[in-house]
Amino acid sequence: MKIYTKTGDAGTTALFGGTRVNKDHIRIESYGTVDELNSYLGLLRDQAVDEKHITTLLEIQDRLFTIGAIMATPPDKETLKNGTARLQNLGIVPEDITFLENEMDQMENSLAPMTHFILPGGHPTVSHCHIARCICRRAERLAVHLNQFEPIHPLALTYLNRLSDYLFVLARKLSAELGANEIKWIPRK
Repeated sequence: MKIYTKTGDAGTTALFGGTRVNKDHIRIESYGTVDELNSYLGLLRDQAVDEKHITTLLEIQDRLFTIGAIMATPPDKETLKNGTARLQNLGIVPEDITFLENEMDQMENSLAPMTHFILPGGHPTVSHCHIARCICRRAERLAVHLNQFEPIHPLALTYLNRLSDYLFVLARKLSAELGANEIKWIPRK
């Protein structure tokens, strides 16, 4: 199988089910940003992080592929001709959200309470985590935009929202583990 098909040379691409859309379509922007996030999480996973974080990031990357598949499937193609849901065995489930929440709760138990906003940075690994968080927020905004025109699975939206929270807490946890200084943002008077 060749990686290039030449079918996108005129600026269109195929969604699941065969529908062709322009490459700047909001659906493509949405799942393209999820793919960007997934790639950035791979970079974060390649840093000097604890094995537990690596395992969690791998689980998250798997879920992001599922969200990409959900976003690449237009509503009229979600059900096969025999009535079976195309993504029934892949879908995001409430337990995926609970997983992120439990991970955050565990990390927060070992962290000092937050009293101020924190400036991103302090260590390259922490900075990578903050960039991933920002990409996640952009993916969420694009998914919300897409959902206004073509509804997507509501748990996909919830997952992206919770994932950005998880990445913030992970950045704080990585700061603690790496001995990085968390710099509080204190507004000028």
